[in-house]
Amino acid sequence: MKSKDFLSDEILKQFKTGSQLNDFLKQVQKRGIEKMLEGELDDHLGYEKHEKAPSQNSRNGYGQKKVRTSLGETQIEVPRDRDATFNPMIIPKRGNMVDGIENIIVSLYAKGMSNSDIEDQIREAYNFEVSTSTISRITNKVVNDIVAWQNRPLEPVYLIVWMDGIVFKVRENSKVINKTIYIAVGLRRDGKKEVLGLWLGKNESSSYWMSVLTDMKARGVEDLLITATDNLNGFTETIRNVFPQATTQICVVHQIRNACRYVVWKDKKEFTKDMKQIYNAPTKSAAEAALEDFAVKWNSKYSYAIKSWRDNWEELTAFFEFPLEIRKIIYTTNLIENLNGKIRKYTKNKLSFPTDDAVMKSAYLATREATRKWTMPIKNWGIILNQFLTIFEERVRLNA
Repeated sequence: MKSKDFLSDEILKQFKTGSQLNDFLKQVQKRGIEKMLEGELDDHLGYEKHEKAPSQNSRNGYGQKKVRTSLGETQIEVPRDRDATFNPMIIPKRGNMVDGIENIIVSLYAKGMSNSDIEDQIREAYNFEVSTSTISRITNKVVNDIVAWQNRPLEPVYLIVWMDGIVFKVRENSKVINKTIYIAVGLRRDGKKEVLGLWLGKNESSSYWMSVLTDMKARGVEDLLITATDNLNGFTETIRNVFPQATTQICVVHQIRNACRYVVWKDKKEFTKDMKQIYNAPTKSAAEAALEDFAVKWNSKYSYAIKSWRDNWEELTAFFEFPLEIRKIIYTTNLIENLNGKIRKYTKNKLSFPTDDAVMKSAYLATREATRKWTMPIKNWGIILNQFLTIFEERVRLNA
């Protein structure tokens, strides 16, 4: 039966208010749930109602149960069996939520709402009570999801991997300290982005990144073609120790920020304009000439800025080895910083977290929420894939 036949104009015209329509839909839903429970019991017992029981176990009347749905709270009749072995899937024993209410609670939590705020929201929107302890129990179910997700196998090859850290305040031994969530995002061979994992450690360090990269390798990653990172001391060497063939690119935007950190305000505009000539140069040799001009003009005032460019020159200019389409997506870590920004947005209401599990739960849910739309290949994927195939040939291994 089509929905327009079931909900005919004549049926709908009888409702004068939204409340009347909601009451009607609740009754339809109640009846539907009860019929689904009857069907589940038929399957459990192996025979339908009014048929003769082929076994010892049989129907044993009904019990009353209040359930909570997106239409509000309602009381239903739950069929029972004599052996008390029937545990329906739609509403398990000791469960009282159906129709995605738990998903709604998890989604609200992922968007940064506190347990008490979610309690208020559910009360206002659905007109029933859900305690903060129940909300915590529901969101804690995600912990098992995190373990499974964090240990899932990864692909053997990623064309690009962006890596960065995001700092949270976490309570430890009665003190609130800074901890870092390490994030890696990979570009797969189908052109889609994938968060490879979240790892919680102390302040960002190249030694902890070693454990992150080792974990990725243990989960099946054999090769990273290009990595894009900030200029954390020792990071490039760490990557090469685990993935020696990787081309390492230090984020130019991070370099610009670091170089400008101590530039006086009156010089900043001209300083950044001159620095732009370096990373916007058409070739690496042109960039080297631009750096020399930059040094002649600014070295007497800001020698540390010129030194930082020269010290990291090879990693800052790795992008010049590639065509423009690839250059645009590897010379900066903007992609992962945008993800970090969304995670920050969803967790900004939490000034600190009581435990490591709490910060991981929030970061995981925020990541899941922020990446829901990562369903399509990146822009210009056909061109970019062909460029990778030309440059890296066998290492791409599309059929692996």
